[in-house]
Amino acid sequence: LSVIGERPFRVEAMVVLPEHIHALWTLPPEDDDYPGRIRLFKSRFTRSAAAAGVAMRRNAKGEYDFWQRRYWEHTIRDDLDFEKHADYIHWNPVKHGYVTCVTDWPHSFCSAGRIFT
Repeated sequence: LSVIGERPFRVEAMVVLPEHIHALWTLPPEDDDYPGRIRLFKSRFTRSAAAAGVAMRRNAKGEYDFWQRRYWEHTIRDDLDFEKHADYIHWNPVKHGYVTCVTDWPHSFCSAGRIFT
């Protein structure tokens, strides 16, 4: 079962990088359990990657050492704030040197269908 199927939310923008993700999600009204969703996403993604044969280290606690442990959460204030954060998400692969053009990163999604250049 997918995380979105179990704990509904709308993915507005998202990028998956080798050791971290950035996501802009809209949660249902009266539901602010962002931490639970991110925990499920990371856990299921990691298990799927391990099952597919992706080499991963385990830390001293026996956990897969695949994702950054911490995360940063921000509540979007208005349309300009939304655009700023969506742009940051999609520019991240360029910032980290994985690609030279935003549209070249295949692990990126935007619900608006906007072309980021």
